[in-house]
Amino acid sequence: MAISIRKTIVTLEETAQEMGRPVSGTKLKLAVGIIMRNDAAGQYWDDLSPLVDAGAEVGAYLVNKAADLLGARISEVTGYGKGAIVGAKGELEHAAALIHPKFGAPVRAKLGRGPAIIPSTKKLGGCGSSITMPITNCDDIWKFDQMDAIDLFVPDGPREDEIVIALALSIGGRPLHRIKPAK
Repeated sequence: MAISIRKTIVTLEETAQEMGRPVSGTKLKLAVGIIMRNDAAGQYWDDLSPLVDAGAEVGAYLVNKAADLLGARISEVTGYGKGAIVGAKGELEHAAALIHPKFGAPVRAKLGRGPAIIPSTKKLGGCGSSITMPITNCDDIWKFDQMDAIDLFVPDGPREDEIVIALALSIGGRPLHRIKPAK
């Protein structure tokens, strides 16, 4: 199954100050999403392997788009996350097929990071939806300073037969982080 992308959406946040204080180091979050046709919309498929296989292509597309946007800074990425919004004629299992089994391999390969799980969220929604994606450290999900989130707003999607798939990346963790794990 070849993916059919209608649109790419990007949100970039870079924080220089927080609570009236300058932050040290880079504090950047990026969300890159696509609105794509959901070939399984309006149907029940016993075998979701075409969507599973497409997940690798989607992961590669999104991480390559993020690399284009970040340039040399792609090597500084410390955190990641992912999310999906399924249009009304789809089901959550379509999102799961796209973002779980094969999505992460091309992301980790491009970043040269991992093996921590890529946290995710998925939901049903229509045009004007947004999604909040969790972000954790690429190598250790228990790095508290890296636990964060980013929102992606999609004004014109997903339509009933579409799905939004997004990748979130971060550099440097939260601004002014000072929470430590409990002992």
